[in-house]
Amino acid sequence: MGSIKWVSVKEMKKVSCLVAPMVGFMILQSVAPVVSVMMVGHLDELSLSGASVATSFTNVTGFAFLFGMACALDTLCGQAYGAEEYEKLGNYTYGAIICLILASLPICVVWIFTDKLLILIGQDPSISTVARNFSICLIPRLLAYAFLQPFSRFLQTQSLILPLLFTTSATLFFQIPLTWIFLFKLDLKTNGAAFALSISSWFNVFLLGFYVKFSSKCQTTRAGSSPRHLLRGIIQFLRLALPSTAMVCLEWWSSEVLILLSGLLPNPKLETSVVSICFTIIYIHFYVTYGFGGAVSVRVSNELGAGNAKAAKMATASILVLGMLEVICISAALFSCRKILGYAFSNQKEIVDRIADLSPLMCFLIIIDSFQAVFSGVIRGSGWQDIGAYINLGAYYLIGIPAGAVLTFVLHLKSKGLMIGFFAGAVVHAALLALIILFTDWQKQASKVRDKMLQSH
Repeated sequence: MGSIKWVSVKEMKKVSCLVAPMVGFMILQSVAPVVSVMMVGHLDELSLSGASVATSFTNVTGFAFLFGMACALDTLCGQAYGAEEYEKLGNYTYGAIICLILASLPICVVWIFTDKLLILIGQDPSISTVARNFSICLIPRLLAYAFLQPFSRFLQTQSLILPLLFTTSATLFFQIPLTWIFLFKLDLKTNGAAFALSISSWFNVFLLGFYVKFSSKCQTTRAGSSPRHLLRGIIQFLRLALPSTAMVCLEWWSSEVLILLSGLLPNPKLETSVVSICFTIIYIHFYVTYGFGGAVSVRVSNELGAGNAKAAKMATASILVLGMLEVICISAALFSCRKILGYAFSNQKEIVDRIADLSPLMCFLIIIDSFQAVFSGVIRGSGWQDIGAYINLGAYYLIGIPAGAVLTFVLHLKSKGLMIGFFAGAVVHAALLALIILFTDWQKQASKVRDKMLQSH
């Protein structure tokens, strides 16, 4: 028992040193587009609406795809590093960059026609025009993202989180004055905020590329090997990237579908505002929970690559405990502030009261989201993205969204019905992931991963 306790304490300290900077990195990364929209809000209402719509549109149609594809590196680079197959990290990372750049090209074409697509789904033409210009100015950021995500995963899977934290902080400090200059000194208006965001993203690419190129800690992993092995790395990446993208996007899009459904209710401005604010609060906390998920993905993939099944299970349990402690504190704080929480987003008492009414549901969703994040991290670390995609499809699109629609439009529960439906989908999602993890033969899985990584070059 003393031995087990010692290992648990040791693992808890180890994952704490990984989780803390990972959470900080994820939060700082999410702040960049928020800063742009906030500063645009000081221009006029049309600019704010256009920038907000463009941010949502580009996230759903572009950044979500690249983010999902890059998650395949959580498995490949993490397991290769654990197996001490260091040259494979370079092959996988460079192959991912090539694939993400190619995937960006058709997305760029879609963004050029942003206004036509938005008008097609009923958006105001003047807002659509502003959104199109903003989206086009974000195209350089999309291309930078094709480098940023693989570089981030490359460092993350080696537990090199502090460089990510420092470079992201430096980028944010660079972006804020640059946005201010473009908006208010050069009078570039909404487009200036998008240009500043794009330039800042390339500044981040430069910082990360410089670190990867010259850091001694990346000396054995950055080189890669021959073009033949690079091609093999691209093929292996694509095999995982497709289900990985489906896994991420299906979950990401589910909340967007519910927001669209809220627009079909009587008094759509009120209902859409309430649902949007609820998901914004959950979305803000998502980056904290994703930090926990990223940490468990690193630990599980590393230990499976090394053939250490027991260590992989210990890491999962330790991060789950940390996640539970964090989410209990956040939920308690959220519930305590429920009556004034809505004032952070609106001065309308009706909206504030509705947010207070839905706060218990939001607390439960945040708790479930914490479990989901850790379990999804285990899925990515193990290379089961295809299973994760099927579970997301079933949990949200066969259960969550239909249940929300029935509760909303048949039982007339309005926005509460949508939230309850989403909660049901999230519970099913977390439960199915938990069952898969619980009934997995981890020793067999570790041996399988280890043998795969040590196959002949």
